[in-house]
Amino acid sequence: MSALSAEATKVAALRRALPATSAGIYLNAGTCGPLPAETAAAMAELADWELRLGRASPDTYFDVLQRMEEARASIAAIIAADTRDIALTHSATEALNVAAWGIDWHPGDRAVTIRQFEHAGGLSALYTIRDRLGIELDLVDVGYGGDHDQVLAALDAAIQPGTRLVSVAHVSYATGAVLPIAGIAQLAHARGALLAVDGAQAVGAIPVDVAALGADVYAIAGQKWLLGPEGTGALYVAPAAIERIRMTYASFWSFEQQDLLGSARPWPTARRFEGTSGINHSLIVGLARSCGWLSMFVGIDWALGRGAALARLTAERLASMPGVTLLTPLEVMAGLVTFRVAGWSAQAIIDELGARAFVIARTIEDLDAVRFSVGWFNTQEELERALGLLADLAGHTPESMPPRRTLALLDGP
Repeated sequence: MSALSAEATKVAALRRALPATSAGIYLNAGTCGPLPAETAAAMAELADWELRLGRASPDTYFDVLQRMEEARASIAAIIAADTRDIALTHSATEALNVAAWGIDWHPGDRAVTIRQFEHAGGLSALYTIRDRLGIELDLVDVGYGGDHDQVLAALDAAIQPGTRLVSVAHVSYATGAVLPIAGIAQLAHARGALLAVDGAQAVGAIPVDVAALGADVYAIAGQKWLLGPEGTGALYVAPAAIERIRMTYASFWSFEQQDLLGSARPWPTARRFEGTSGINHSLIVGLARSCGWLSMFVGIDWALGRGAALARLTAERLASMPGVTLLTPLEVMAGLVTFRVAGWSAQAIIDELGARAFVIARTIEDLDAVRFSVGWFNTQEELERALGLLADLAGHTPESMPPRRTLALLDGP
């Protein structure tokens, strides 16, 4: 069997394990990835067990602890981290809030972020801290191009004395541009600031080595490229930053030891930031299973390499297509591909793609653009189908586009 044939066989088998990939051309893992059947089965099995036998057995508590450790380990393996440096959260947004509120802010302190690249999940905490605590928030303008020299120069000017936190996305949710995180970390650390990174569109889409990047805090979304259930995420905290970030809320999970006599000792690891009680057992099992499935069954290196190749192929085809404007920078791209078609609104494109080819994608409202999230589970054939339809759209206006075929329903006899 040739290498090409062997890969096609592997992809077909993996797509059968991701049932949602047969529901349409799945191009929105940047919102939620397709859930593995194995993950859904593990979650359903646990839910059934809890339904039949209850959740009150003391053994359940120790099982939860074991499952939480498995989830931490499965995420640590993907981002080249130590399990001790991982805290479980309910989302990347929660992880970014832990970092932002953990700074010992004083009026006049500064935070720096990038206007065009940040998602509301990261910006919301910064806006709230600015308005509540009176800090200065500098939203740096760098455009959407993702030019690394331009980004570093703008941040070099913005990270002034008094800057306590630099918060940036690793990959822009809007255009898919990859930021120079290692260089930003050097700038931030040279001025005494911590660096928080939103990795929601990076982990599972591109290689991530958090220690090599130099991030103090790195936020992870479970439901996107990691294919986990919604309501899951994680927070990486570099060992050197543990004591610089305060615990702002806490739960039983946050402490290595506590008693009713007033003695309390937080975990010396990132686990101290697992401050929210009510960890959903099924969700944790699902997150661990999805990450483990990616690492051990799919092969994370293979998945990242295949996904990158398909995303670049898609972007290059769009860049060469008359009437289409590619907004994703080819030089620094991840798995997101954002574009416009002349004469068409983003929503009109989505409507046509969905109706004519069952494409599942999303719009980027601020840019009036369409975003494809191209993953390793996509096939070249379905991408060609979507691209062919886009070429047709680019050759027409909404008014001149031939009508979609419809099925006439006849009344009964």
